[in-house]
Amino acid sequence: MNKYILYFFLAGSLAMIFVMSRSGAPLKTAGTPHGIIDLEFANTPAKIDTVLKYWAPQASMNLTHTATENTFLDFIFIFFYAGFFYLAAKKISRSFAGAFGRTGKLIAKAALLAGFFDVLENAGMLLTLSQQGSATIAMATFICSVIKWTLVAIILGYVLMGGIGSIRAKFSN
Repeated sequence: MNKYILYFFLAGSLAMIFVMSRSGAPLKTAGTPHGIIDLEFANTPAKIDTVLKYWAPQASMNLTHTATENTFLDFIFIFFYAGFFYLAAKKISRSFAGAFGRTGKLIAKAALLAGFFDVLENAGMLLTLSQQGSATIAMATFICSVIKWTLVAIILGYVLMGGIGSIRAKFSN
């Protein structure tokens, strides 16, 4: 694998983290301290109504519009982070023998699965933001979010452990 492709996906991921944190900053209000994540985890119509109440159009800004734009930007982020995690896990899996190496192949597939659940989550949030949500959509969005974040935590742990292990192996030889 060309290491520059991995760097391309890493740079894209970091750039999108920056872009999304800037574009999503106004979504952090007194009632939504975690911004867009508060909508991701709003698993009932009542919780969604609370989030949307804090994002209701105000004199200076329409935060519902901001949330919609931020969600569309997330599709670009998904491309980069899922690609980065997939390639990083594949690379790490080739550096280790045994169970850790085999696990990396599963982790790489999990990166693509996390991206898939993130796409579903975004679809649910976009429906909700366009006033087409329901209790079912709220719960489905929440479930997709939980699965995505769980997978991302596992993937991140593997990539960090594998990356540190690879660096240690280089310096111990």
